[in-house]
Amino acid sequence: MKKTIIILSLVVTTFSFAQKKDSTAVFKKRVLETTEVDFISSYYNQDGSHAAVSGGIGTEKLSDFASNIIVAAPLNDDDVLTFDVGISAYTSASSSNVNPFNSHTTSTYTSTGASGRGGSISTSSSPPDGTPWQSSTGASGQGVLYALNTNYSHSSDDRNFMWNGDVSVSTEFNYSSFGFGGGITKLFNDKNSEISVKSNIYLDNWKIIYPTELHQYDTYGANFLTSGYFTGVTVLDQNGVASRSYLPNTFKPWTSTARNSYSASVSFSQVVNTKSQFSVFFDVLQQQGQLSTPYQRVYFADKANYYIGQAKYIPNYTSASNLAVYQLADDIERMPTSRFKLPIGLRWNYYINEKLTMRTYYRYYWDNWGMRSQTASLEIPFKISDSFTVYPMYRYYIQNAVKYFAPYEAHLSTEQYYTSDYDLSPFTANQYGFGFNYTDIFESTTFFGLGIKNVDFRFNHYSRTDGLNANIATLGIKFVAP
Repeated sequence: MKKTIIILSLVVTTFSFAQKKDSTAVFKKRVLETTEVDFISSYYNQDGSHAAVSGGIGTEKLSDFASNIIVAAPLNDDDVLTFDVGISAYTSASSSNVNPFNSHTTSTYTSTGASGRGGSISTSSSPPDGTPWQSSTGASGQGVLYALNTNYSHSSDDRNFMWNGDVSVSTEFNYSSFGFGGGITKLFNDKNSEISVKSNIYLDNWKIIYPTELHQYDTYGANFLTSGYFTGVTVLDQNGVASRSYLPNTFKPWTSTARNSYSASVSFSQVVNTKSQFSVFFDVLQQQGQLSTPYQRVYFADKANYYIGQAKYIPNYTSASNLAVYQLADDIERMPTSRFKLPIGLRWNYYINEKLTMRTYYRYYWDNWGMRSQTASLEIPFKISDSFTVYPMYRYYIQNAVKYFAPYEAHLSTEQYYTSDYDLSPFTANQYGFGFNYTDIFESTTFFGLGIKNVDFRFNHYSRTDGLNANIATLGIKFVAP
């Protein structure tokens, strides 16, 4: 399941000055003059044909609506407390296929007597079916993510040294996370140079949800085809003939549901001159625990195929013309319990003139699963007036596959690790977009007693060479307390 994640940050630049009073008094500007409130909302939708839940084929339709409210409040001259509350509601056709089997109930009216009066209604159910190309009625096809992050920051009197600490929690129907961390920032060279060090720990936990057929096997063992959900259900072989030979004995249940992540990052930024500024960064990330997803199916090339549904659709199983048959899984995704990641990046901003600025970004990524990727982006803000700015954006991305990836029915049951998640496959991606920014210099516009400081809107179209396409629109408004 592809989920869209939004990262929010508050960057405050301050200065201090000395003024003579009684020969010794020193005055400083507050880090944050007044309480600020950011409202950020986004809508995301995507579609594709390589759903990981269905073993690398099927619809990837997903929509997500997310909103965050960020409140930054000054506690005194030096300290700021920030709360970031977020909620994200999504619907996912592919995730609904964790349980893809739809049952169909029909009602028939039978009359009695010459007058046709005194009839009765009889109800019957046809065998269940499903397809990876359509959403099922499964409850896992929708969900809500709740998140809360709290950050406390302190600045020194000369504003050349800052430290912060944060705590975060989030939860959704099958996953929960608890995180904490902190960082320090040092400015020097008349505030033209800056170095920052940050670290975070996330302690996460899965709620195990297996595909229906594997859940039944885990519950009832070798007799699962005559118990539970499969009672009275016909399983078909590759030729559409009823069979009791389906036995996913490669499947073994998880013994742990924990996933822990540890990260450290270092960044350095430098003002080169009045027109140019750059920054470099690198991160070190280590993940431990259950790094695979429990409901993503895998199909083996050396195992026979079995289905539930209408036999006539089996020859067209991998086509969207398959309306009513679903293949039973051989196993779920299996990945190593450790992953080391190392991204390194560079930003360079150049002031062309009072109307035009150029912002560039480049990142190289490496991990010990075999993935290598490169990202490059360009943003060119154009200032229409003192209040209005527009900016076109472009982003290019390329990656190779992790060494454990193979498409639908290309893995072998003798392998130790396997996935058919196309997020881990080789592809290139292009993202095109534009933005519009309005700044109320005098904060003269108010909303419910709060001054509107800034309004920012962005729209992007994302396209991958594996067929995935997406659109995302984001609106951000910054308010200040009077």
